[in-house]
Amino acid sequence: MPVLAMDPLTLGHTAITFIAIAAGLMVLGQMLGGTLCRSLTAIFLLFTVLTSVTGYFFVQKGPQPTPAQIVGAISLVDLAVALYAFYGKRLQGGWRATYVVTALFALWLNVFVLVVQMFIKLPSPPVTGGPLFGATQGAVLLAFVIAGWMALKSFRPAMD
Repeated sequence: MPVLAMDPLTLGHTAITFIAIAAGLMVLGQMLGGTLCRSLTAIFLLFTVLTSVTGYFFVQKGPQPTPAQIVGAISLVDLAVALYAFYGKRLQGGWRATYVVTALFALWLNVFVLVVQMFIKLPSPPVTGGPLFGATQGAVLLAFVIAGWMALKSFRPAMD
């Protein structure tokens, strides 16, 4: 379905998700550089929460939660911890590492779902579940694990 033919909910949810991912990648870049931009972090966290929340506005078929709703619930719990580590504990002590891990996990979940959607919606790749899909998701996960390890070592911002 072309972007212009999307219903408003799908278009809004997709735009929110792209903003969350873009801001998250910039926050990751800052973590790797050992710096912190509070406003960019706030945008990342806000739009990542909005991504999960707006995912629940889609019509559900049947009584069972969908895989997207399960991912959304996991993301919201993870984000609650990230928000507490960042705003409640101000990255003090072990809360710095907790924030890095939970923020990057939330970003990875969004990228994971993006890859799933790309395999479903784009005409060239095979359906989800094939070897190309598994290799792609594996490469994305490996990149996040490496970036997370590096961020844990380099991200030591001063909180006011």
